[in-house]
Parts: sequence; C-alpha cells; structure tokens
Amino acid sequence: MYVGKKFMLIAWIFVLPALCLRFFTTIYPIFETFRISFFDVNLLKGTNEFVGLQNYMNIFHDPKMITSLKFTVLFVVGSMLGHIILGIVLALILNMKIKAQKVLRSIVLLPWAMPTVVIAIAAKWAFNNEYGLVNDFIRWFNPDFNLDWLIHTDTARLAVIAVDLWKDIPFFAILILAGLQFIPSDLYESAKMDGAGPIQSFFKITLPLISKNIFILSIFFTMWRITMFDIVYAMTSGGPGEDTSLIAYRITTEAFTNMNTGYAASIAIVLFIAMAILSAISTYAAKKVDY
Repeated sequence: MYVGKKFMLIAWIFVLPALCLRFFTTIYPIFETFRISFFDVNLLKGTNEFVGLQNYMNIFHDPKMITSLKFTVLFVVGSMLGHIILGIVLALILNMKIKAQKVLRSIVLLPWAMPTVVIAIAAKWAFNNEYGLVNDFIRWFNPDFNLDWLIHTDTARLAVIAVDLWKDIPFFAILILAGLQFIPSDLYESAKMDGAGPIQSFFKITLPLISKNIFILSIFFTMWRITMFDIVYAMTSGGPGEDTSLIAYRITTEAFTNMNTGYAASIAIVLFIAMAILSAISTYAAKKVDY
C-alpha cells in the first residue's frame, strides 16, 4: 500500500509539469485567441477596445478575406483532385514488378522529404520567365514562349497548386500503394481467366478495394491543405495582389504585417471551428469505414 502511494506521488511529480506545459502551450493560447477576437487590438494604432462580434462581421465584408477564401477553396479542390487521380496512377506504377522497384520508390519520395519552404523558393526561381527551368523546357518546343507565371493571377494560382501536387503526391501515392499490397493476386488471375483486361480489373477489383483508403486519406489531406501556409509565403507572398493568399497566410498577414491582432484572431477562430468540424467528420467517417 505504501509502495503504491509512493509510486503515485512520483508519477504526479512528472505528470503535473507536463499537464501545466500542455495548458500553457495549447489550451491557454486557444482561450486567449478567442478572447482577443472580441477586441479591436491594433498595435500600429495602439487600440485595445471591446467590439463584440464586429471582427467576425468584418470577415464577410473584407474583399481580401473573400479573395483568400475563394482561392483556398480552389486550392483545396484542385489539389485534392490532383492528389487522387495522379496519386492512384503513381501508386499503380510503383506497384509494378520491375527490377529497380525499391530504388524508384525511394527516389519518388524525395520531394515529400524536402522542406516545403525550400521547394517553394526553388519553384519561385523555376517559374521565372528569364532563367526559370519551366520556361526553358517549354522553349525546347516553342522558342518564342514568354510568360511571367507568378505575376498573373491564373498562372500564379496554377503554379502554386502544381508545386503542392509535386511535393505531396509521392506521399499520397505511397499510402495508396500500401493498400494495393493487400489485394490478393488471385483476384487478378481469376479476372484474367474470365477475360477481363487491365482496365476492367482496375475498375472492378483495384478501385473498389482501395476506395476506403482513398476516402480516409482525402479527408486528412484536405485538412492539411486548408491550413497550408508555407508554400504561399515562400513562393508568391500571396501575390499578385492577394490572389494566391490562403486563409492561413491571411491570418499571418493581418497579425504580423498589419498588426491587426484582434481581426487575425477572429479569422483564426473561424478556421479553428471549421477544422474542428472537419476533424469530427473525419473521425466519424473513419469509425464507419469497415476494413
């Protein structure tokens, strides 16, 4: 009995500091952000005034915020469609029986292993009109081609989505590949004996058996896309204008550039609520998926 009490005392000596650390690094910042969102806190103007829900109302009337919201939706939808389609294709290629299979899988994962900021800075140079790798490649086929990708809205948005795909598709594909490994080869042999070709086998066997993996992965990758920040920060700085500014980048700009802390906090709380809802949906969906 004495040993048990002594053990509990020692356990609390280690657990209590950990709980305090968790409170001050996680719980407290959330509550403080929520509190600040009801105030007009602007370090440049020196204001700290209670405004109630005004900051939240301003979100729906702020042209910059609306632009960020539109691009975030476009970015998430475009990126996830690319991840699903190209990720499945890449996974099927990596699943082929070839001699250099292990080497190929290792090489494919290199972009994902690199820091996003490094890739974004490299992409900023690659899309340069004068010395960029992208335009140099296109000029092999069209010597007169000239395009400043990152100073036009449509091409800048396309470039950001393309770089995001190039970095994270390998990881998505590897996770899909893990699902492909569990499909019995007997199914394909039986389908081949029944006269099914590769395309029929894919739609009748492969896709149905990995659809649950794709569904779960898509939810989590969507959540990561919504909170994406670093790729825009290093590659376009939200430009041209505000056309490639994602919501997470908009929060940073309002808080640390415009010093409008109260408004930035309100945007962060809205994003937090949206992510909490998505997290609940993903948890519920994961429990419903029967493997």
